[in-house]
Amino acid sequence: MDLTSSGIEPVHPAKALLSREESVYQALCVGVRDYVHKNGFQGAVLGLSGGIDSALTLAIAADALGKENVQAVLMPSRYTRDMSTEDAETQARNLGVAYQVIPIEPLVDSYQSQLDPIFKGLPEDTTEENLQSRIRGNLLMAISNKTGKLVLATGNKSEMAVGYATLYGDMAGGFAVIKDVFKTLVYELAVYRNSIEAVIPERVISRPPSAELAPDQEDTDSLPPYEVLDPILESFIEHDLSVDQIAAQGFDADIVEKITRLVVRNEYKRRQAPPGVRISRRAFGRDRRYPITSGFN
Repeated sequence: MDLTSSGIEPVHPAKALLSREESVYQALCVGVRDYVHKNGFQGAVLGLSGGIDSALTLAIAADALGKENVQAVLMPSRYTRDMSTEDAETQARNLGVAYQVIPIEPLVDSYQSQLDPIFKGLPEDTTEENLQSRIRGNLLMAISNKTGKLVLATGNKSEMAVGYATLYGDMAGGFAVIKDVFKTLVYELAVYRNSIEAVIPERVISRPPSAELAPDQEDTDSLPPYEVLDPILESFIEHDLSVDQIAAQGFDADIVEKITRLVVRNEYKRRQAPPGVRISRRAFGRDRRYPITSGFN
C-alpha cells in the first residue's frame, strides 16, 4: 500500500537506531539521574584522579544531573603524576564542574605514624597502597555528609570482577555508575562522549591506566592487558563458559585459570559494592549468584 500517494505521511520520520555506545551512555545517564533524584540527594560528588574511569563517571554525572549539581575532588599523593592532576583539572573546567584539590600526603603520614608501632618489622605491601585509597574514600564520605551529595564510585566491571579494587576505598560510595561496564567499553564510551564535545583530555584516553598507589605503577603489573582480560571475563561471567572452553578460543590456559579463580575468590568484595546501572546480559549481584565464600573452588 502506497501511503505517500494517498497523501498520508508518517508523523515522525523513522530514526536511525542508536549505536551501542550511545544507548549505553544514555542508560548510564538515566540510571544516575533516577537514583540521585529519587533518593533525595542534592547532587553527586566523586574523586577525580585523572584516569579514564573517573573521567567517564564525571562526564556521565554532569550530563545526567547538570554541571551545577556535581562536585569533583582531586586528592593527589606522592605517586600521582603531574599529568594526572593537570588532566583532571582540565576536564573539570571543560565540563564547568566545581572542583577542589585536597593533597592526601599529610593524612597518609599521620596514619602511618600511628600504625608504625603495630607494623614494626613488617615489609611494605599493598596495605600502604590501600591506605591511600581509604583516606580518599573517607574524605569523599565526609563531603557527602556535609553537602547532601551522593558519592559516586568509579570502578569498572573488569576491576570488580577480579577484585582489583579496595574495600572502603575506591569502592566507597552510594552508587557505582560503571560497575557493569568492562574497561574496553569504558574507553569506547569516552571516545563517544568526546565525539559530541571534547570534554575528556585525549591523554586520559591514550595513556596506560594506573591506580597510582605505588611508584611507576600500571594496571598491567597485576593484570593482563584489558584487550585480553575482558573477553575472558565476558566468556566466563556472561556466557558461563568453562576454562577449557575459553582457552579453546585461543587464550593461554594458565591466564584463563588465574582470571577465573580471581573472579570466584572476590565475590565477597562485590557483595559489599554499591548498586549500579545494569547494561549487560549478566551483571554482578542478582544476575550471577555465587557463594560469598570461595572454598568450593
